[in-house]
Amino acid sequence: MNGERKYWTFHGGVHPEFNKEQSTRQPISPIKLPKRLIIPVQQHIGAPTEVLVASGDKVFKGQLIAKMAEGELGAPIHAPSSGVIGKIEKQAVPHPSALDALCIELILDGKDDWGKSQLAPYADFSHIDNKMLFARIEETGLVGLGGAAFPSSVKISASKNTIETLIINAAECEPYISCDDLLMRERADDIVIGIRILLQLLNPQQCLIGIEDNKPEAIAAMQRATASLDKVQVCTIPTLYPSGGEKQLIKILTGKEIPEGGIPLDRGLLCHNVATSYALYKAVVKGEPLISRVLTITGDGVKQPQNIEALIGTPISDLIAQAGGYTTHAQRLIMGGPMMGITLKNDNSPMVKASNCFLVASTTSLQQANSIHASQPQMPCIRCGKCMQACPANLLPQQLYWYTQAKDFERVSEHNLTSCIECGCCDFVCPSHIPLVSYFRFAKSEIRAQKIATKKSDLSRERHEFLEFRKAREKHERDEKRRKHKAALQKKKAIMAAKKKRTGENDEENPKADAIKAALARANAKKAARQTKDSHTNTSDDDQAKADKIKAAVAKENARKIAREAKKES
Repeated sequence: MNGERKYWTFHGGVHPEFNKEQSTRQPISPIKLPKRLIIPVQQHIGAPTEVLVASGDKVFKGQLIAKMAEGELGAPIHAPSSGVIGKIEKQAVPHPSALDALCIELILDGKDDWGKSQLAPYADFSHIDNKMLFARIEETGLVGLGGAAFPSSVKISASKNTIETLIINAAECEPYISCDDLLMRERADDIVIGIRILLQLLNPQQCLIGIEDNKPEAIAAMQRATASLDKVQVCTIPTLYPSGGEKQLIKILTGKEIPEGGIPLDRGLLCHNVATSYALYKAVVKGEPLISRVLTITGDGVKQPQNIEALIGTPISDLIAQAGGYTTHAQRLIMGGPMMGITLKNDNSPMVKASNCFLVASTTSLQQANSIHASQPQMPCIRCGKCMQACPANLLPQQLYWYTQAKDFERVSEHNLTSCIECGCCDFVCPSHIPLVSYFRFAKSEIRAQKIATKKSDLSRERHEFLEFRKAREKHERDEKRRKHKAALQKKKAIMAAKKKRTGENDEENPKADAIKAALARANAKKAARQTKDSHTNTSDDDQAKADKIKAAVAKENARKIAREAKKES
């Protein structure tokens, strides 16, 4: 179905120098096996995978080397070729954070041997149950190859409601990147098989393939490949950056807008990248997991710009070497395009599932391509409003910039910063050379950090409140226990007093009471006798001491008399 249809426009957009012809002069180059691969264990949105291999293990091509934990969001990782596992440690990876990540090193043996790892092909998938097709997508590690790397199985399984329109994103609006263009030119039939699998799984009312009009050969190839499919229409859209953005392409093709915080599924829409459709074909029909992809190596910093089908984990230096090596103009290395790509420090890191382009260019060519004047000083904002006019998300970049400078992140959030797709259109048109996207990325990171801090603070407060509640509860339980114990004692005393009152009215007739009284009397008598004896004993001792003292005095006096008389006689 290739008839005429109505198209809509989105707000803003720009026309940079696209520079795609540099890498489209030759066909897709075949895979050249490198000596080693560096395979990050997280190449998707979600949680890291669980490593299943150890250093020294021999693995075959397509073998599962890292799996997802039960219930976690993500996609498994497979060995792109056969060889021996080397180091498993943190290494540099192409990521905006510039932080190292856990990687599996695979030393290739050059055999590219599948062993028994290749899955059974579903050549006639139309007779395969949808549950089996979905399981195949899940186990082969498919993710969105347009850049987001969202697990395809999760995206498909989330579409429980009726899908009105399946959109295949083939716009490829970013300057320099041409891998989807070459893929459609050379492998349109395989891409369409992947689209047919999606049609079987989702059963949408229609399928729209959006391609910018600067790709005439790709448009013709896709039209030929879809000529027999009634539900599918190839849509030629105007070349305007960023028409490849999900919300922007939806607006162009359907006229529908996705509200802030909403997702396309809420409007009965689902988007998949054209390269993802090709990977889906390979997973189902050929039984191959996602272990390779087509990507662009381009820019005036490489000698032979081209598109290469390379193994996941191939070092960037090997890709540059396959493109003829560096030229004297090589000054910056970017993963992605000049508008939304991330600058890399060196070429030691590997390509990953989300890598669609490595751009090596001079600063001058980048300035011409995207109007980012990195070498020119930032000037004060003149409030010209050009950024607002160019913003495809219909935001107010100028206000966001002022509030970010003031670190008033509450106001930044109120101005819908989360809707910013960081496309760089505001940077492109700013006459003051203000790196607005950099400010917005900073604001997003700060808001995320504040949310994390608030979450931790709330958790700490909840823990403290629970601790205080537990202390109060335990004190209440102790008080209640003491109260019950005291009440039980009082009750027991009252019972005993009542019993005593009943039984104490005629104690003389109570044998037990008489026995007790008699025992008490005997004890008192014995005590009195002991006291009397002790008194007598003490008295006798005193009298004897006095008598002895008198006798001694008398004897002493008699001795003195005898002494006096003897003296007189002499």
